[in-house]
Amino acid sequence: MFMLDRPQRPQARRVALALLLALGGATLAEWAHGPVPWMIGPLLATAGARMAALPVASSTALRNGGQWVIGAALGLYFTPQVTALVLGLGWAVVLAVAWALGLGALFGVWMHRALGPAGAALTPAQRRATAWFASSVGGASEMTLLAERAGARGDLVAAAHSVRMTVVVLVLPFAMQWARQHWQLPALDATPPGRAAAQWPGLLWLGLATGAGAWLMGRTRRANPWFIGPLLAAMALTMADVHLSAVPKALTNAAQLVIGVSLGVRFSRPFLRTAPRWLGAAALGTLGMMALCAGFATLLAWATGLHPVTLMLATAPGGIAEMAITAQVLQLGVAVVTAFQVCRLVAVLLLAEPLYRGWERRRRGGA
Repeated sequence: MFMLDRPQRPQARRVALALLLALGGATLAEWAHGPVPWMIGPLLATAGARMAALPVASSTALRNGGQWVIGAALGLYFTPQVTALVLGLGWAVVLAVAWALGLGALFGVWMHRALGPAGAALTPAQRRATAWFASSVGGASEMTLLAERAGARGDLVAAAHSVRMTVVVLVLPFAMQWARQHWQLPALDATPPGRAAAQWPGLLWLGLATGAGAWLMGRTRRANPWFIGPLLAAMALTMADVHLSAVPKALTNAAQLVIGVSLGVRFSRPFLRTAPRWLGAAALGTLGMMALCAGFATLLAWATGLHPVTLMLATAPGGIAEMAITAQVLQLGVAVVTAFQVCRLVAVLLLAEPLYRGWERRRRGGA
């Protein structure tokens, strides 16, 4: 019989405990009619467990699987009609990317001032690199790697991104739920994508196709392959008017749960004691960015004719999977939100490092 070796057993127990607590948190959040209960409930449950020093942990394999499921489910929204709508918004997507880059630079000034004692041992260039990559609205792991390559403190960069994503996930869904009730919005995704129900063996073929997309993205070392690969594969099928199957709701709920766990386990007591001024500045700065993005989204809504709540999610400084999940659960324009968030992620990953290097060269040239 296959058995876990001794080093693996404690990790398996920690993951199992986290999943059990997360399931309880999701059930409680759903009972309380909270927004996105299968992500926020697990996040809060596991964060509370970590701060109470309980032995909980996240599984990278489960998180990858969760991203795979969510990417596949979101890709099914890109029917030919919806794709035509999104392509017609190309100018707005470019404007949103420029906005994200400018907002990140502004946030970087704020974070640079917040370094304080945490950056005492850093050179001026290292301090600037730490603040720059901590404030770029991109993927946490990718920004951390770029920061370390520039000589910055990767731990501070990773901590700032963890705080930013968690604050957005905890605040924005509640704000969107209130906005939807306040404006009495009908479902903006009223038409179900492709097939409305899961079907066999269509679901198997969809899983194989999206799994191949994840494998290909991983082989080419692209960012976030377990989300982007399945998303692009499912998009390609749906845009070609090939509808194999819907993704079962139980599967998307489970995917949200493991993503919530992966966010929640970051918040241990030692984490919160690490550079509290830096973490507080990241949280406060994120709230400021969200307020600015809400104003920008309102102007963009006036120019495009889309609803402001859709564009608030589309331009929010959160993680792509988390914002797309919020749009999916609350039915607030999944395809638009996903397209904006994907384009911003790709642009920031491609441009953050060259922009930083150009900025540093100009500083040295002007010195």
